[in-house]
Amino acid sequence: GNRCQKEAPMPSPADQEQLRRRCDELKARLAEVGDFRPGSLVERYRRCGKSECHCAGKGAAGHGPSWSLTREVGGKTVTRVVRPGAVEQTRRQLAEHKRFRGLTRELVETSEQLCDALLEATAATSQEAAKKGGSKRPSRRRSARRGSGSAPDCRPPS
Repeated sequence: GNRCQKEAPMPSPADQEQLRRRCDELKARLAEVGDFRPGSLVERYRRCGKSECHCAGKGAAGHGPSWSLTREVGGKTVTRVVRPGAVEQTRRQLAEHKRFRGLTRELVETSEQLCDALLEATAATSQEAAKKGGSKRPSRRRSARRGSGSAPDCRPPS
């Protein structure tokens, strides 16, 4: 069923400042991210199909390894062959993508907490102002003041 969540205490200005510093730190770390790419590096061993080849034996490892990079593009899996000399570079790029995703996820979470804290602070300030006697804007007068000289005197002459 639906459970009521207990409201957390409003973050203090010091908490808000800490969240802001964390956001700034994460943005700086994002600027340091190197070349990256999404996907998975797959090592494959395959059989060639020739009956006399070493790969045809029972339990044989097969030919390889051959490396491929797979990733999803537009809902479809795309596979790209990675030459053996590029395997380490591809591993570094994949690790950097994982780091990028982690940093962005943490930045989004921290930024959301900061935005919530700022909204709560604004709401609390508005509620306090309402308790003290209304809004900061003066209300508009509905009719001109009498005797102020700014509006014509509409009373009949005495």
